[in-house]
Parts: sequence; structure tokens; C-alpha cells
Amino acid sequence: MAHVVIPEAEKLLDKEIPVLNRGFVRMVDYMGGDDRIVQSARVSYGEGTKTVREDRGLINYLIRNEHMSPFEQVIFTFHIKLPIFVARQMIRHRTARLNEISGRYSVMTNEFYLPSEEEIRFQSTRNKQGSDDEKEVPAELRQRVLETLKKDHESVYQNYQDLIDEDIARELARINLPLSLYTQWYWQCDLRNLLHFLRLRMDWHAQYEIRVYAEAMMQCVRAVAPMATEAFEEHVMNAKRISGSNLEKLKQVLSEKAPEMIDELDL
Repeated sequence: MAHVVIPEAEKLLDKEIPVLNRGFVRMVDYMGGDDRIVQSARVSYGEGTKTVREDRGLINYLIRNEHMSPFEQVIFTFHIKLPIFVARQMIRHRTARLNEISGRYSVMTNEFYLPSEEEIRFQSTRNKQGSDDEKEVPAELRQRVLETLKKDHESVYQNYQDLIDEDIARELARINLPLSLYTQWYWQCDLRNLLHFLRLRMDWHAQYEIRVYAEAMMQCVRAVAPMATEAFEEHVMNAKRISGSNLEKLKQVLSEKAPEMIDELDL
């Protein structure tokens, strides 16, 4: 199976995609692409004799029917700089190989996430783990929030630096540093698990700060595997699952008003 070089992906290699106020996503390396997916699915060698149209049809079939093992043959390696609280959300997926900067060996830099005024939101009354996107926070309160965050950042980092200057062990000096501190890691993941991550973290229910990282990673996925991305958006991101009972209700409505649609929609 030949090494895959994809021109659009090569343009993105080692390019930092800015995220939030100080973070970034950088695609360090990739292995495989759309060709690798279809080759793996057909268990063939080389480019084969299939057309682009047939390749696209196969990739759509695989995603539509959740035959996802061929997507494991495509690998991404990212260098990501992100706030610790975003990192902790990402690591919950347990599907990546990673190596993170260590505060035991390195002095952490004075870099903290500070939200823009637009991203200061009230707690949602309907979602215990989410924010309210409808009720606007008054300008005066937004300013007070930003001032509080800045003051805390400055204070806690100065205390950390003072401990370092006193030759206190780095592994101890770091323990009061907040979740807003930026960390960095190398994050390697196959496309199957990366698409699952993107489905959850690009959803509008996801926290804004992790959503923008997922969107940056999606830029890289689109460059490496455009046909897989197109199928993913069609059959996953822009699709809707319904329960068995609701499906029966839909069939009932269609049987009365447009019976021909039942076969057309394969219901």
C-alpha cells in the first residue's frame, strides 16, 4: 500500500490554526486519507481500478451503515495548545495517544485563557452543565468578570513564581495553578475515533471553548479526507436519529399523505 501524500493536507502541515486567545491546533503529521479508507475496505493493493464516484459511494455506505473499522487506518497527530479545563474534557474520550507538557519538569508559562466579552454567559436554568445562550449578561457585569479573572491570574502566577524563585519543587509550586492555565500536548488519534470526538464536541450543546478546538481539528480532517468529511457531515453531523416509536408515527403520517415517500426514504 503506497504512502499517501495529499496536497491540501500538506499545505496545513505545521501551520498553527489560532484558537481562543492564546491557543492553537497544529497538524504535525497524518497517515492515509480517503484512498486508504477504500483500500482497507476492499482489502486491495495500490490505487485499484475504482473511480472517484465509486470511492465516494463506498465511503458514504460505510458511514451510513456504521462500518467504521476502515477509518481506523487514517491517523492524525496534532500539537495542541489549550486551557487545562478543555484538555480535561478532551481526555475524557480515552481514544487518543498523548504526551503532555509536565509541570514537574518545566516552569509553566504565564498564559491563561481569558474569554471574550461575548463568551461570558449566565448558567442555563435548563441544562445543569451548560450556559444560557439567550439571556444576555449586562456589560458592567461582563467587565467585572474579566477584571476578576485577570486579577486572579496575576495573583496566582506571581505566587507560583515566588515559590519557584525560592527553589520550591516545581511539582509542588504548580498545585494552585488554575484550570485556565494553558497546557500543550501531542494528540494522536485515528479517524474513526476522531469523527466520534467531533460529532460530540462540534455539537451546539458542547461548551464553546472545546467546540472551537473541534472545529479547528475538523479543518485538518477535511484537508486529509474530504470525501469522508462530506459523508460524515451528510450522515452524522447533519442527520437526526429518531426513536422506534417516532419512526412508526412518521410512517403513519407518510402513509396517509405521501405513501411513495416511505420506499423512497427506505423507512
